[in-house]
Amino acid sequence: MILNCIAVDDEPLALGLVASFVEQTPFLKLAGKFSSAVDALKAIHSQKIDVLFLDIQMPDLNGIELARVLDNSKSKPRIVFTTAYNQFALEGYRVDALDYLLKPFNYEEFLHAANKALAYCELLEKSNTPATVTTATAPEERIEDEYLFLKVEYQLVRIALSDILYIEGLKDYVKVWLKSAEKPVLSLTSLKSLEEKLPSRRFMRVHRSFIVSLDKINSITRNALQIGKINISVGDQYKENFSHFLSKWV
Repeated sequence: MILNCIAVDDEPLALGLVASFVEQTPFLKLAGKFSSAVDALKAIHSQKIDVLFLDIQMPDLNGIELARVLDNSKSKPRIVFTTAYNQFALEGYRVDALDYLLKPFNYEEFLHAANKALAYCELLEKSNTPATVTTATAPEERIEDEYLFLKVEYQLVRIALSDILYIEGLKDYVKVWLKSAEKPVLSLTSLKSLEEKLPSRRFMRVHRSFIVSLDKINSITRNALQIGKINISVGDQYKENFSHFLSKWV
């Protein structure tokens, strides 16, 4: 896989260094280099860009602002921040950056970030590939994906759907509780986003803060359910769907 890249930095020496690192990396292709985030934005909208090596402190439009603009783009590139300021690390995480390189960085550090981008894009491509239709499956039906890919810190983690007990939504994060681990997987995403990705025949939103795996439910009442040692109440707006599911139990 070859990744199309753009480098953005208002410092000529820093821009030239990143561009040279891209050009000497076999799986990266330099599609452009810009000293302005505004010019980079125009280029991103005119071609497919996989990875954006992006400085933060720039005039007119800074790197964080550009990342927020791209967050609403259908063809959003993965972002690797290249900056001399470590105080933006948390903000970089919030805008879903793949990595955060602190200047001055060497080629080894750059290559580590580039490899992370490659792994992310390869996993994303694999997850978007339609599942194979088996001989026992009707032509119009496809076997659902068995894995969920979650952004955990600065890496993409594969979670088996069969391992999920329930998912708890917090303000900006979700906790994915697994039967194979004592501690949950913490990811910066929304419960609504996960609800749209999960197969509805296997998972159900039962509360504004909870999605449950239906085959992990141990017991049910009309207003609550139990998975392992935790009791989860059913929210009022989800009771109709839950009652329909409950009718299959009785």
